Formats: sequence, structure tokens, C-alpha cells
Amino acid sequence: MILDSRRAELRKRLVSDLEDQGFTFAADQVIPPTYTDKSCIRNMYLAERQRFIAEKDQLLHRLERRALPYFAKGSEVTPASVHPRIELVKSRLQSDIFRYACLLWSIPVSSGYGRRMRFLIFDEANEKLIGVLGLADPVYCLAVRDSWIGWGNDDKRRRLWHVMDAYVLGAVLPYNFLLGGKLVAMLATSNEVRECFVDRYEGRPSGILKLVRDPHLVLLTTTSAMGRSSMLNRLKRNGEPIWASLGMTLGWGHFHLGNGQFEAIADFMRQESPEVFSSYKYGGGPSWKLRVIRSCLRELEIPATALQHGIKREVFAAPFCANWKGFLREGKESPEFFDRSVGDLMSFFRERWLLPRAHRDSRYKDVVHRDILRQVRAKT
Repeated sequence: MILDSRRAELRKRLVSDLEDQGFTFAADQVIPPTYTDKSCIRNMYLAERQRFIAEKDQLLHRLERRALPYFAKGSEVTPASVHPRIELVKSRLQSDIFRYACLLWSIPVSSGYGRRMRFLIFDEANEKLIGVLGLADPVYCLAVRDSWIGWGNDDKRRRLWHVMDAYVLGAVLPYNFLLGGKLVAMLATSNEVRECFVDRYEGRPSGILKLVRDPHLVLLTTTSAMGRSSMLNRLKRNGEPIWASLGMTLGWGHFHLGNGQFEAIADFMRQESPEVFSSYKYGGGPSWKLRVIRSCLRELEIPATALQHGIKREVFAAPFCANWKGFLREGKESPEFFDRSVGDLMSFFRERWLLPRAHRDSRYKDVVHRDILRQVRAKT
């Protein structure tokens, strides 16, 4: 009886939350809202963002106190002198800076799963933060990626290890006004990032198959937060795209069941179907959360189409070598890696984007720490 009551209460809560977001229930399906612009998408995340701010006020104060001194004021940035340095996050302080920077995104940033590498991009001219880069295990099922590579399931199972996904990638104030996001996206494909991968994973077995592979990082993927990405679509060097657009996702997922909903779902499934809930383990794949939610929807007699949020995202990939396709398909040849140093990438970025942008747009000069605080704690 108690479980039946909890089932009815949770069902009512989920249906109400979906309806508040603009979803409609018709017959045996759930229909997502129509998004007219990116502000509509941001609003879907707003409740979860506000909840985090309300519940984590003490944490925010600690992060602000430790991290804010590493963010530049506009008066501290000299475009002609910008010189990036990539740091792999290792210390607690570095982790706090990374975490606080991610709060500047209007879309909540996940912590990634499985293998994880986090980077801070600093400007050596003033020792302030330019942007952040987070790499994690890619999702196993991504149709546009697999079709682009030409993967069969067995080849993918063996060589997905050589792919990482950029789950966060971008610049912070005031460098975002200077197109710093393009710089971070370029640096993600640098020799230095690839070498960090070698240092981290050489000799270490993979999580699922427990195989020790050569530490070749051959491909990065990333997915835009909201529709098409002009930042990556126009990112070329010597006429060649650094990031290639693979197409759009189909608009399925579970981010819209946030705002504390997953915690309630997990608690329910822990009691109702412990075998589903306890199926999580490292190496079990990133679909555990999705499996738990899908099973819960079935228990609550909510159509599975509730997982269709309707936001199509653009998928991109950035190869690290010329023969990436042959390597990922067959694995018979050694990767012929591109030579992309931080210095060379920065020289190109400075002349192509940074200096022209600084000449046209001086908004970066007006940024003060109050702007960063306001953006992190924004209510709308």
C-alpha cells in the first residue's frame, strides 16, 4: 500500500513537472514543447539551476572565495599579449576553479563519467583563466558518429576507447567576448592534450574489456547545447575544418527530468526494482541513468516518449590524425598524428580572430568581477 501510494505520488510529480515545462500528454504519448529560440531552451534548465543555487549557497561562497581571483577583469586583458597555457586539473584548488567556471554556463554541466580529464586554460600574460575543457568517455550509442566513422558494432566495441567526448568546452568572461571559445576548441585538439592522454592512460586497462591498449587519442567528439553551433561550424585552419559537423541528434534524453526528479526516481527504483538500480558499476556504461529512468516510467505507466525532449543538438568530431578513419575502423595502422602545438594554434587564432575581434568589439574591457558573480547567480 505504501509503495502504491509512493508510485501515485511520484507519477503525479513527474507529470506535473513535464506539463510545467510545456509537454503535453495525448493518448499513449508525451509531446515535447515547440522551441522558438534558444531562450526557450535555457528556460528549461532554469529551475534546476535555481535549485542548485538555493541548496548550495555555502558551496558557492567557498568557490567564489577561492576561484574568483583567477578570473580576469577586462582591464587585465591585453589581446596582443594573450598566451595560453593548458593545465591538467590535479589539485583541489584547480578543481574548484574548474567547477566554478562551469557555473557560468546557462546549461548545467555534468561531471562526466568513466575516464575523465579536466583542463584549465590560463593566460600566461596575467595568470588568469581563459576557459575550461572537460573530456570524458563518449556515449556508446551515437548514430551520427557511428555512421560517419563507418563502424560496425564489434569495431566500435574494440576501438571506442580511442575516442573522448568534450562534455564542457568554452571560454569564460571576459575572454568569451574575444572569441575565446574558438581558442579553447582549437586547443582541445593540441599535441599537449593528446600527450596528457598518453601520460594518464599508458599501461592502464580499459574499464569494460580490461584490455591494455596503446594510448592513442584519435578522435574527440562534442555536442552543442542548443541547436547549431556557429562557434564550431566556422572553426577552420588553412581552409580545413578543425571540427567537422556530423549532423543532429534526434532529441532524446533525460536532462529535462532534472530539478531533483532523478533523485526521487532513483529512490523509488531502489525499493521497487533493486536489480535495475544496483546494475550500476564502473564500466557499466553511461546508459545506467537512462535505464533507471526508462524502467521507472514503465512502472509509473508514463509513455517512454517522455524521454523525447525535442531539442536537436549538433554533433561534432575533431580527428587528431590524418588516418583516423582507417585506425578506428580496422586498427591495423599506427596513427599519423597532426602536429598542433599550443603556440602554433595561438598564433593562428591571434591573427585570424583575436585581434580583429578586439578591434571591433571592446566589451571585454568593461568586465568586472561583479559581472561574473551576477552571471553565476542569475535567477533568469
